[in-house]
Amino acid sequence: MRNRIHPEYRPVVYRDRGADYAFLTRSTAETDRTIEWTDGRTYPLVDVDVSSASHPFYTGRQQVLDTTGAVERFNRRYNRS
Repeated sequence: MRNRIHPEYRPVVYRDRGADYAFLTRSTAETDRTIEWTDGRTYPLVDVDVSSASHPFYTGRQQVLDTTGAVERFNRRYNRS
């Protein structure tokens, strides 16, 4: 690799505040915030809106919302029950 052209790859904590869930991984994400992790070290902190702890696909609370009736129109058009 060429010197000084790649971002720093380092441990970073990602936190999903809605699910009260955080995990430590490696990333090049830039942030000014830090957090003290369970190992006593301080790591950069990135807050995210959705993670596997809060996304309906991963939590099993996924719902299909069809407010326009598109599924029913599709079924009628192609004679599906």
